[in-house]
Amino acid sequence: MNKYGMSGLNSLIRMEKTDYTSYAIGQDITMSGLDLSKESKILKNLASPWSETSRSEVEPYISMPPSIVSENIIPSPGPCDNKIQSFTDETLFYIFYMKPRDTLQEFAARELVARNWRYHKDIQVWLTKDSNVEPVLLSPDVEKGVYIFFDPHNWEKIKKEFVLHYSSVQT
Repeated sequence: MNKYGMSGLNSLIRMEKTDYTSYAIGQDITMSGLDLSKESKILKNLASPWSETSRSEVEPYISMPPSIVSENIIPSPGPCDNKIQSFTDETLFYIFYMKPRDTLQEFAARELVARNWRYHKDIQVWLTKDSNVEPVLLSPDVEKGVYIFFDPHNWEKIKKEFVLHYSSVQT
């Protein structure tokens, strides 16, 4: 009998081969013996039934035996925040947009702010002042000037005149 095509689908619908049917249709998770009631905390704590560790454990606990620890061991390179200063702006933007809710995203954002980039909360893009044009102060909280925006959709820097409200910029 052909297990593919319409004839194979027909045998699945009739449930002629129970071993194939269970894989095709799936299993009822309530039959696994897990307590899935609202009072159960298993769904809050269980990342996956196949994961060996919880998602809350970001770094595994590792200790070195005293017999291995030595003064002559070459120290490991410093954390990412020491190296991130050497990255280009484009690399920092890549890290910021491609690593959401990650410590790397925070390191990239801190370095961008150190390079005078600011994140605009309303339009959700990074911007910086054009160093060739001095902005005009319209009020204590608003200025008009030429800014360079980073467009994450086209992956380019765009220069344009803009009225900036300081309350919309995250520093």
